[in-house]
Amino acid sequence: MHTVETRLAKLARNGDRSAFEELVQLYKDKIYHLAYRMLGNRQEAEDAVQETFLRVYLNLNRYDETQKFSTWIFRIGTNLCIDRLRKKKPNYSLDAELPEGDGGDWYSMLASDEALPEDQVILSETQQHIRGAIEAMPDKYKSVVVLRYLQDMSLQEIGDVLDMPVTTVKTRVHRGREFLRKQLEKLEKKKWTDFF
Repeated sequence: MHTVETRLAKLARNGDRSAFEELVQLYKDKIYHLAYRMLGNRQEAEDAVQETFLRVYLNLNRYDETQKFSTWIFRIGTNLCIDRLRKKKPNYSLDAELPEGDGGDWYSMLASDEALPEDQVILSETQQHIRGAIEAMPDKYKSVVVLRYLQDMSLQEIGDVLDMPVTTVKTRVHRGREFLRKQLEKLEKKKWTDFF
């Protein structure tokens, strides 16, 4: 099965620059969103995108055309983010950088229908809490949760990207969800404690 991406990768491998540019156009936003969700920082996400495409370019000759190109590029991007997270000191904070006017944001899917200003404030707080909970999540859960819920990948696709059995992916998704739930419950309790 030869997809457009596979054909483009083949052309790029043979020196076709416009084919490589097309691959960049197809994947730069997806890789940026993945990196931003994992790293929680705009500048680091942009650096990760550049590094991902550099690695893709340098390793095109190693791309196995029997696998989906998307799996291959997501594996490179995810591994890069995991490496960056390991090198970073664990300084988790609920005041993580929040993008101003970040258009393609997954939080925009939480609600629309022109909410009232006070609802907007509550939604914004919820978004910050969710972001903070994702920031605090252990790396091994963060990658599967980001791929599952923010990149909308199937368990099998995540297994392919992270090169792990689907049973492990399932376990990590479950534990990641539990971690998020507990973090959000703690915040909820704290909010009520602060209120009274």
